[in-house]
Amino acid sequence: MVLDGYSQYQHNQLLTASPAKLLLAAYDGAIRFCRIAAEKMQEGKLDEQSVNINKAMAIVCELLSTLREDVHPQLVSRLKMLYTYVIEKLAHANLNQDEGSLQEALRVLTSLRETWAKADEILQQQASQSGAVANSAAGEEMAA
Repeated sequence: MVLDGYSQYQHNQLLTASPAKLLLAAYDGAIRFCRIAAEKMQEGKLDEQSVNINKAMAIVCELLSTLREDVHPQLVSRLKMLYTYVIEKLAHANLNQDEGSLQEALRVLTSLRETWAKADEILQQQASQSGAVANSAAGEEMAA
């Protein structure tokens, strides 16, 4: 497979991304496909609407399938409920050309994305602070 420069860059970004960045990229994709589907729904382009809703549903189904109950059962249970709710809303939107259901799915996905982004930001800050503390302690030890 031959990739142009930008495609190769994107491919490399995904291969080297942290799990948090991959999760955010999945949410970004689902959100993008929901927004495109909403535009196509308003334009009456049902085939394109359906394609984009199905892409968003595939991403959410993938998110659902990767949950690991052994890590945090209570969190996984709640995420399963949310992902199932989003899938139901997307299916309803697609079958009934219901923009309200599509917007509700989009709202939930956007909220989840913002929450995970904030959690990643907090973890990054904690990691950099603990690294700074370790470096400071090492510097003090060397000076002594």
